[in-house]
Amino acid sequence: MNLKYFGCALFACVFLSFTACKEQVTIAEAQKLTISEGFENPLGFYDKTPSFSWQLPVLEGVLSQSAYQIVVASTPDLLPDNADLWDSGKQMTDQSVWVKYEGKPLESRQKVYWQVKYWNQDEDVSQWSTVNHFELGLLSNSDWKAKWIGLDTKKEKLLGSQENIIHRPQYLRKGFELSNDVASARLYITAKGVFDVSINGEDVSDDVMPPGYTPYKERIETITYDVTDLIESGQNTIGVELAAGWHSGRLGWKKELWVDTETPKMIFQLELTMKDGSTEMILSDDTWKGTTNGPTRISEIYDGETYDANLEMPNWTTNNFDDKTWESINTFPVTNDIRLEPKRHTTVKTKIELATQEVVEKGGVAVFDFQQNMVGVPLLKVPMKKGQTLKIRFAEKLSPDGTFYIENYRSAQSTNYYTASKDGVIEWMPKFTFHGFQYVELSGYDTSKTPSKDWVTGLVQYSDFEENGTFTSSHEKLNQLQSNIVWGLRGNFFDIPTDCPQRDERMGWTADAQVFAPASMFNADVYKFWASWMQSVGESQYDNGAVPWVVPDVLFNNKVSAGWGDACTIIPWKIYLRIGDKKILEENFETMKGWVKYHESVTKNYISKMGFFADWLQPLPENGDNRGDTSKSLIGTAFFAHSANLTAKTAKALGKTEAFEKYNAIYKTVANAFENKFFENGKVKGVAETQTSYLLALAFGLLSEEHKANAKQHLLEKIAEADNHLRTGFLGTPLLSEVLDSTGEIDLMYKILFNETYPSWFYSINQGATTIWERWNSYSKKDGFNPQNMNSLNHYAYGAIGEWMYERIAGIAPLEAGYKTIRIAPVPKEPLTSAAASLNTPYGKVVSSWEIKGSKFELHVVVPPNTTAKVTIPANTAKDLVLNGEAFKGDNRAELLNSSASGFELLVQPGDYKFTSQL
Repeated sequence: MNLKYFGCALFACVFLSFTACKEQVTIAEAQKLTISEGFENPLGFYDKTPSFSWQLPVLEGVLSQSAYQIVVASTPDLLPDNADLWDSGKQMTDQSVWVKYEGKPLESRQKVYWQVKYWNQDEDVSQWSTVNHFELGLLSNSDWKAKWIGLDTKKEKLLGSQENIIHRPQYLRKGFELSNDVASARLYITAKGVFDVSINGEDVSDDVMPPGYTPYKERIETITYDVTDLIESGQNTIGVELAAGWHSGRLGWKKELWVDTETPKMIFQLELTMKDGSTEMILSDDTWKGTTNGPTRISEIYDGETYDANLEMPNWTTNNFDDKTWESINTFPVTNDIRLEPKRHTTVKTKIELATQEVVEKGGVAVFDFQQNMVGVPLLKVPMKKGQTLKIRFAEKLSPDGTFYIENYRSAQSTNYYTASKDGVIEWMPKFTFHGFQYVELSGYDTSKTPSKDWVTGLVQYSDFEENGTFTSSHEKLNQLQSNIVWGLRGNFFDIPTDCPQRDERMGWTADAQVFAPASMFNADVYKFWASWMQSVGESQYDNGAVPWVVPDVLFNNKVSAGWGDACTIIPWKIYLRIGDKKILEENFETMKGWVKYHESVTKNYISKMGFFADWLQPLPENGDNRGDTSKSLIGTAFFAHSANLTAKTAKALGKTEAFEKYNAIYKTVANAFENKFFENGKVKGVAETQTSYLLALAFGLLSEEHKANAKQHLLEKIAEADNHLRTGFLGTPLLSEVLDSTGEIDLMYKILFNETYPSWFYSINQGATTIWERWNSYSKKDGFNPQNMNSLNHYAYGAIGEWMYERIAGIAPLEAGYKTIRIAPVPKEPLTSAAASLNTPYGKVVSSWEIKGSKFELHVVVPPNTTAKVTIPANTAKDLVLNGEAFKGDNRAELLNSSASGFELLVQPGDYKFTSQL
């Protein structure tokens, strides 16, 4: 052979071998595959155009993604090579979150399988991920062949505590027979009310009060259950308990809305696929029977539940039950005026069990103390004698004489009753109500027995989400504040974001939601929760663009308030910054535009006339009003400008240039009008000068550059006048830390945060708070309870400070929407010697943990794959920075960007780092 050709052939072989080896290098697969707002393998899914997200493994050699490929198929055996629904092909991008589905149209009931692989920064390819799946629910009203069914619960004319009609809980059942074996069974179900469903004596789920709470005149959520394992060949029986819930019970204070409520109804569609391939449907129709003569006599959200064990119907959800005395039920067609749509966030579940910590018994009355304000129901295991009625009452706090403090429950009776049918220990928990409490009082039990802690267990119930972050520090009271924030979140995320969980309210107040949403995102995985509620906000918006005080709107008073309706612009934008998913902006953009238009309609020369709640519950108001001292017109104008600005930013993020220019111009015009009307040379004029007036102006960018320093100085003077204490209500408080931080006054913010006297966060802790309170002084050991009739001891709004605790004390914040670029910049100040936080971002867990040891500052940082972080380390930069035990010289994983008198700034690649500096 010619030597020249031999050499070429040899080179070609070597080259091909090398490239083949290169292609064969595989790395670990992608992890934590989810769709849309973070669902993992959901059943009965709502979104037929989902997005896909995944995380890269935390491994050496995996820093970032250079490309991905997604494959989607109708059956798992078509993956990965024969995907029949969508094959994205190799996409040269580092995008690993919120990748939109672009395949064949998907339909109701469709089951979809998908997997992904990625290429890292070196073009090494991963293994294919595990196969994940989702199954769509019934997406259209036309998918429903069943009818609404129910009994006429008005005919009993049973009246409640406020002369409201009470609908007794209904027991509905149907038997059916199958001649074939079942391969698959899907139950699609919902209610105008709340339900619990069993098949053949087995509970279908552990959901609490499904389907949940939406604007019922617009949309009712449906739920899908896989009941394959509960269906038998031969005879089967379905049993559904149906109660009033939010739909047909009394809510709010507009009596005319609940004195004559609609009777509860439910709809049931069981779709069966047999092993021989045939299909059957079992529907709610006129073949069902029902009764209200069951053991649950009354079930009301505000007033509680009454249960009579003498009326129990053993085995009523099984084949072995005779229902010949039961009534025929009424049927109603499915119409198109109310949309039936799959639930788009998680149901409420029992998430935590709390043991009683202390029992005090006196004169046949026992009080059980959980030493934690909680929301849910008690699980009772109590000795009783036949015929006794156990009375179960609730309180958030005891009066000084040991009696129950229930004045703050107002008209909510919040009392359960259980009548025993025999001697012995009863085991019972309420099913269709919930309570906010720390104490449970029992009377009517067998007094020959000594009450013990195991009589009452607290079942903590909230929407089924997991922790998303952690925060801890060297300061016991700061840790208690963090705990109070988390417990306030648990207590008020009961299918919707409520203001309080205990009194005759429990509504989705919009201002409370908008100030707390950012803090909630650090502490819990609640993107889907907020996305779902924001859909309700849009559905509740009035035709003129106004957004009601509460969502769902049960007040129907056509009244609005600045800072309340602005939830429709603030929450989507704040969530987008922390999630990076433009879908939340796309879904809410029209609502935002409508709200800005409404703002403009209630102005004169761009000065607002909206007002109403103003800076709600500002402490120590000079005018003695719950609305505080800050001008309503100033507040309304400031929020008009802010909402216009957020709408402009949203338009820009969505690539809507014309809309951006329009709303940015409105923002600038309103800001100019605001400054001319309310400020002169940075000082408030013509209205009351308050901390909040300056905070709004500075936080929302409403002042000319040359006047900001003066405004800051006047703000500091107002704070000094208050002896370095806050004088802010619901609207001003979340802006306090933001403004003091951005203007370089972090020392002062630390001072305010760590104040122990009224008004301050630690003041309530010093009075024994285990949750965030509605008022800064809801209770004091010296003066007792605040005499105002609004005095919730579980009200999350002031927990907004949690955002600053994560972002500045621990130092974790997004520099780019969704934490694609992360800022890690803790600001250590006395009295802290350490603080640590972790946060699950869309890309993985980020950690910032610092400790001061003598003159040394130690910082532990974890940066997740496919992100970068700018890390600021407080230091005497004349001395060495130590990285992982060695003097920092700079390498390809950590690059020095800047050093100043206060510290080092580095650009850090994914990884685990330990920095040590000299202070």
